[in-house]
Amino acid sequence: MTELPDILSPEFAADPYSAYRVLRERAPLLYHEATRSWLVSRCEDVERGLRDPVFTNENYEWQVAPVHGRTMLEMGGREHAVRRALVAPAFRGTSLEQKFRPVIERNARVLVDGFRRAGRVELISQFATRFPINVIVDVLGLDQADHDRFHRWYTSVIAFLGNLSGDPRVTEDGLRTREEFAAHLIPIVRRRRRDPGDDLLSALCQAEVEGTRMSDEDVKSFCSLLLTAGGETTDKAVGSVMRNLLHHPEQLAAVRADRSLVERAFAESLRYTPPAHMVMRQTAAEVELAGGVIPAGATVTFLLASANRDGARYARPDEFDLFRADLAVDRAFSAAARHLSFALGRHFCVGALLAKAEVEVAVGHLLDAMPDARLAPGSRAEERGIFMRGPAELQVEFTPA
Repeated sequence: MTELPDILSPEFAADPYSAYRVLRERAPLLYHEATRSWLVSRCEDVERGLRDPVFTNENYEWQVAPVHGRTMLEMGGREHAVRRALVAPAFRGTSLEQKFRPVIERNARVLVDGFRRAGRVELISQFATRFPINVIVDVLGLDQADHDRFHRWYTSVIAFLGNLSGDPRVTEDGLRTREEFAAHLIPIVRRRRRDPGDDLLSALCQAEVEGTRMSDEDVKSFCSLLLTAGGETTDKAVGSVMRNLLHHPEQLAAVRADRSLVERAFAESLRYTPPAHMVMRQTAAEVELAGGVIPAGATVTFLLASANRDGARYARPDEFDLFRADLAVDRAFSAAARHLSFALGRHFCVGALLAKAEVEVAVGHLLDAMPDARLAPGSRAEERGIFMRGPAELQVEFTPA
């Protein structure tokens, strides 16, 4: 019998999806010594883990708080409910349409204008990595001249969060980033409290629920979380949607002819190539799962990307098909989604609808500017990453419109 896959191996990094299949079939619950965590790979078990309160978010105290500060990710009960109620209204309904969408449209247009006449573009560095950060910086009312600094910070934090091998240099860089970000943002937060404007940062400073308002540190921590989680996931989502469509020309042609299909393309990409491949939890008590027993106080790594390729949930799971009957696109961006890329339950991603708006706008502008977009000869468009994953490069050729 061959050895089981190692999530820190070069082979896994090159092709995690084959490894996930082996884990689902042969070791749906596996203790991984190097990360000191239990790996869970089958969809029904991952889904239970995201819903069952025995799997707590206490792991974020060491996984996330060192770089973000304390955020609602690690909160529970009333504290979490109130904190979520303070920030959630900005990311849905009227606020999303009136405040976010014009900024999303403007930033997509500006970036596309930078290459629409060139006939060739590297979509990741020239568009995907810049677009979501520009949107968030704009909506917060921060200075876009600081984009490179924000990009460096969020890259450092994402590296810290995905540092499964425990590289001390990555840890040191992440901790330094927290200090730099706080020194930059907290003075701005204090100025917005004194003189609020029509921006998200001011709204966060003024928000109040049940007599509770966020402190300067709370606002800073949420903005740090927003820049990194919102930036990195949308960056990789835009790249993955375009990569998947470029690899499937007949589906690209269908989306080009009917832009309402962008929603389906994004939903299927979230299932097929999600930006976040893993999420961790910590057990509050001993628990039986996937045919085994996980002790209390253990770290559990739920393999979201594996769950999304589980044949028990999806027909032809290793095929990209935006027309699949089991996609359930009508609830793909809600807590009732069939895929698990936005998590589930009380910690379902608060920015899911923002991500949907960003991806739909981005893909629409890209297809307008590149009516015959195609992968450049020799472009391999490979995915990279373990914890977070997406195309590292996407060389595209097109006839300028």
